Amino acid sequence: MNRAAAAVGVAVVLLGVASLLQATGVDTDREVVATGVSRPLQLAVDGGALGVRTPGAQGDAAGEIYRVDLSGELPVDLSRQPRISIPFIDSRTATLGSLALHAGTRDLYLGEENGTRIHRLGADGHFSLYATGVHRLAGGGTLAFDAAGRLIVVDYVDPLLSEAEERPPPGLEQFRDEDYRGPLVFRLTLDPGIPLPRRLGRVAPLFPRGWGGKAGGASLPRLISVAPVGDADLVFLTSAGEVYRLHAGGSFLLWTRLPRGQYNRTQMIAAPDGSIIVNGGFHVGRIFRIGPDGNVSTLASNLADPESIALDGHGRIYVAESSLHRIMRLPASRP
Repeated sequence: MNRAAAAVGVAVVLLGVASLLQATGVDTDREVVATGVSRPLQLAVDGGALGVRTPGAQGDAAGEIYRVDLSGELPVDLSRQPRISIPFIDSRTATLGSLALHAGTRDLYLGEENGTRIHRLGADGHFSLYATGVHRLAGGGTLAFDAAGRLIVVDYVDPLLSEAEERPPPGLEQFRDEDYRGPLVFRLTLDPGIPLPRRLGRVAPLFPRGWGGKAGGASLPRLISVAPVGDADLVFLTSAGEVYRLHAGGSFLLWTRLPRGQYNRTQMIAAPDGSIIVNGGFHVGRIFRIGPDGNVSTLASNLADPESIALDGHGRIYVAESSLHRIMRLPASRP
């Protein structure tokens, strides 16, 4: 076979692969936004900039925050850029595993990885303790802000793994007496009149609203990500790929399912068209779109450990491809 024929053969194969990817709904138009960042774990779009949180390259900090100017020349080598280093808070050397940006104040709220506290990094650079009393705050999308600027917190109660910092107030004794295991969801209004740190062990959860041991904590799913939808609804992903919806009236119902897999370190974002964008996390290298009707499609696949996503004002999706130490940008999702 001569060189010309070989070149034609390669071109045909590549064209066939591209056609197959398009036919399966997988976007091939990917752009590298940033490189040189060690294990990017969390992303947040702040106006024309992208915030990137990492565990820190040297292991001597609770976390590091980078800022990428999206209007500048891309890709950016973050190893050559300044960063904010967040020191370990105390002797526990707890690292930070979840992040949420308040759109109004531009403050960052950061939860401890499998820990019990939430911290706030102000837009002025001031770092402070915001809340205590969480039982177990997982990494990934367990913190989020709804349209009203309220902080949503997904906590997981398991006395075998973590002991509560505080004794529950009257009315919540069943979480202790019945050895409750399962999710707690809090919705916190950021009232400046409430003394800090907020003590979540003394706050009644949004979910479950009614309890008494009838269902039993063991029957409740492990919630690992949350996305506020509309004015009051919340959508949750479980570690098994089940997607539940908590309606404003209090009903908690199975809505849809992602493809079978073990989901961990995931994040969910509500898009303006009513769809939900989900990253597969540590074990599932895909980005999904859940339509308003619950239909699940794949936006991108063959990603190397996509541990976080963010959505900009143009509908473009930013992906922390953690295993390759880079940030990717996908075009706006299409229904």
